[in-house]
Amino acid sequence: MMTSVDTELMRVLADPLRLQIVNLLAHETLCTTHLVAETGAKQTNLSNHMKVLKEAGVVDTEPCGRFIYYRLKPEVIDALAGSFAELATTARQTVETGRKRAC
Repeated sequence: MMTSVDTELMRVLADPLRLQIVNLLAHETLCTTHLVAETGAKQTNLSNHMKVLKEAGVVDTEPCGRFIYYRLKPEVIDALAGSFAELATTARQTVETGRKRAC
């Protein structure tokens, strides 16, 4: 069953730029400068999105001199994937049993 945490995480990841950032961070740890170059977003816009991702627990930060590097937290994506897998299992069982509510 989807929890409120899952729902909030889906809302956070529903933004196209944030989803693009998550995809980029899945491949390597990047700083804001890299993310601006890769996405074409303005630095202030990107920083706002990174704040949302950090507050949602999707990314960790690592200071390096005057730069902040961002790293994706795979366990968060695993948890969300697990929720979707459970949802798919439930849907499969519903289809197989023909369960439907009477009107």
